[in-house]
Amino acid sequence: MNNKYVRILALCLLMLAAALPGKAQIFPNGYLNIDWQVNAPDGSFADKVSGWGMNFEGGYRITPAIAVGPFLSYHTNLGSVGRRTLQLGDGTALTTNQKHSLFQLPFGVTGRYSWFNSSVLQPYVGLKLGANYAQMSSYYYIVKQYDDSWGFYLSPEIGLTIFPQPEYRFGFHVALYYSYATNQSRVLTYSVNNINNFGLRVGVSF
Repeated sequence: MNNKYVRILALCLLMLAAALPGKAQIFPNGYLNIDWQVNAPDGSFADKVSGWGMNFEGGYRITPAIAVGPFLSYHTNLGSVGRRTLQLGDGTALTTNQKHSLFQLPFGVTGRYSWFNSSVLQPYVGLKLGANYAQMSSYYYIVKQYDDSWGFYLSPEIGLTIFPQPEYRFGFHVALYYSYATNQSRVLTYSVNNINNFGLRVGVSF
């Protein structure tokens, strides 16, 4: 896990170093965003607000205002359950504390419509469509029980890109988003039918 985050950080620094001297020539008709994200799930399985996520996306401008491209993000939310007895069926019961985890990995296509594309402040509205892999896990004692699932993913967002010097394609990005996925999973006596999230992204843009 630590090695994964080191590789992500190295990629971010490499992109930053490449973009600073290049002005607009590196992505003359597009953009690239690398974001840290905070996620608030609308559910009871793993219900803690979490900052364990990132978002990567890029787009090609088919017109000055409209851009389309790929995206990939990931996020983990956690939750705790105090000691309780679960009736598992067939007369079986389990009494334990639990730690819950919900990991999500959506990817697909993103599109956006933006305004004021030559100014310092460039607001936009966007929509992401694709697939969502999710793993729903319960940890107790030294045991992990989990269920994997796939679902359809949809995420509208509103955002703002800030280029302090618009002639240089390096700036900052902030966005508010909602996401919905059709994943369905069941672990022990807990079930998830559809996954809803509200979140914030903050990062850099090239």
